[in-house]
Amino acid sequence: MMKKDEITCSAAGKCGGCDWLERPYEKQLRDKKRLVEELLKPYCGLEGILPMEQPYFYRNKVHAAFGRDRRGNVIAGTYEKNSHRVVPVEHCMIEDENAQAIIRTIRDLCVSFRMKIYDEDTGYGLLRHVLIRVGRQTGQYLVVLVLSSPILPDKNNFIKALRKAHPEITSVVLNVNDRRTSMILGDKEQVLFGKGYIEDTLCGKTFRISPKSFYQVNPVQTQKLYLKALAYADFKGNERIVDAYCGIGTIGIVASDYVQEVIGVELNKDAVRDARVNARLNRVRNVSFYENDAGQFLTQMAGQKARVDAVILDPPRAGSDEAFLSSVVSISPAKVIYISCNPQTLARDLKFLTGRGYRAQKACAVDMFPQTAEHVETCVLLTKAAGTH
Repeated sequence: MMKKDEITCSAAGKCGGCDWLERPYEKQLRDKKRLVEELLKPYCGLEGILPMEQPYFYRNKVHAAFGRDRRGNVIAGTYEKNSHRVVPVEHCMIEDENAQAIIRTIRDLCVSFRMKIYDEDTGYGLLRHVLIRVGRQTGQYLVVLVLSSPILPDKNNFIKALRKAHPEITSVVLNVNDRRTSMILGDKEQVLFGKGYIEDTLCGKTFRISPKSFYQVNPVQTQKLYLKALAYADFKGNERIVDAYCGIGTIGIVASDYVQEVIGVELNKDAVRDARVNARLNRVRNVSFYENDAGQFLTQMAGQKARVDAVILDPPRAGSDEAFLSSVVSISPAKVIYISCNPQTLARDLKFLTGRGYRAQKACAVDMFPQTAEHVETCVLLTKAAGTH
């Protein structure tokens, strides 16, 4: 384990991942807090920012692109900013350390097994990427080998050598990406070892993580964020709530202990499938997941005069569109808990909601991505203003 005074990265300034690595952590927190405060000033105050106690090696999803350097040596790392040149990375300061060690082992095994490395220019070669998913609480590791072909020569011995070096690996999946594309994963998968997924626990609930599952990359801070959201919501146990943009159902399943019913809505069909599996995994019976556009779904509920006491929304970086926000206003929940990963779009959406009968009561920032510029999560509680319907 690296010590704080050993912070160094040979790829710093090239990969664009850790633009604040040289900035003291206390200053990072102050700068992020100031950014959110300024943007939220017209709507409500900011209670503070929740820091990460150990702000290094936190990413539980680690991706490495493979290539060769000018001498022909196999390299693994990240793409240089605004290019497709592979920058070799030996030690990343924000990625799980053990996942990085697994990638270095795979790089070395490529040499001993004479595996052809994919060349983006010619389209020739086999190994394109390696993706590793980590169960932070369970200690499980899923290794995804992204190849240009479904055939991995000498695969049994390759996996045996890999697992001998890293017995913590609980599953290995071969993903086939045979297209000339910048996308990392292809559509076809083959489980080479284990179950093809891992599990992790968050806020006391278990979640299944497969190669394509969306799962927060910093579960330590995600737990703080979700607990803050639940504290803001202050559920009494008899509420019917909607979890919009529910993904694989994480916050809805966590909230299910505190309410009467959770309705999760998500457009991505793979995420909805994972959410339903996760509900069964946790024996949660008061949650339903629907594959639908969240705005259209809420508009339909409003048309049926359905009761919704609270809406939890955790949209992508682009925020919500006006159609969705209008649907929230039309269904008129007493509380809206807005979880945002982009303070700029959060401020824009708060302007819309506070202009239509809602009042922002309080907000708290959470440093989800230490060492990176301006990436900060924020949780805001909005309530119906007195006298509005």
